[in-house]
Amino acid sequence: MQCDQCGERPAAVHLTQIVNDSVTTVHLCEKCAAEKGVQTGATVAKFPLSDFLASMGKGASTQLPMGDDAAECQSCGGTLQDFRDSGRLGCPECYRAFASHLRDLLRRLHGSSQHVGELYTGSHRAVDEVAPTVADLRDQLRRAVETENFELAADLRDRIRVIE
Repeated sequence: MQCDQCGERPAAVHLTQIVNDSVTTVHLCEKCAAEKGVQTGATVAKFPLSDFLASMGKGASTQLPMGDDAAECQSCGGTLQDFRDSGRLGCPECYRAFASHLRDLLRRLHGSSQHVGELYTGSHRAVDEVAPTVADLRDQLRRAVETENFELAADLRDRIRVIE
């Protein structure tokens, strides 16, 4: 099917407009659709996770003292500013070097900095061997309350109730 506007290229965008029970369908090529202001898959910008994380880091730059940007990973030499610009860490040691900043970012993104997803049971160990004990959870709960991390504290409280 050819483009209804130029008649030269194959139609890639099919617009259907309904006005007062009257249906009008227009078939456009990508070029003509772009001229009319219709966004196609080719014109819509990609938004990968790294760009999202970089934008989150840039938003947080006003909340953090400027001296924190000088923090540097001892292993790869990456800085917190590098992470903010690219949304990527340089090496596994960066997770330790920037732990406090990553923890804050994860809390904003996920509501918690602790993974509470499902446990993989494909290993030969029993689930009970891997699951934290009530005493461990109570200790984590105490620390969460002391640091005023009430969202994590509520989550830990609920996990303890489930176990008991």
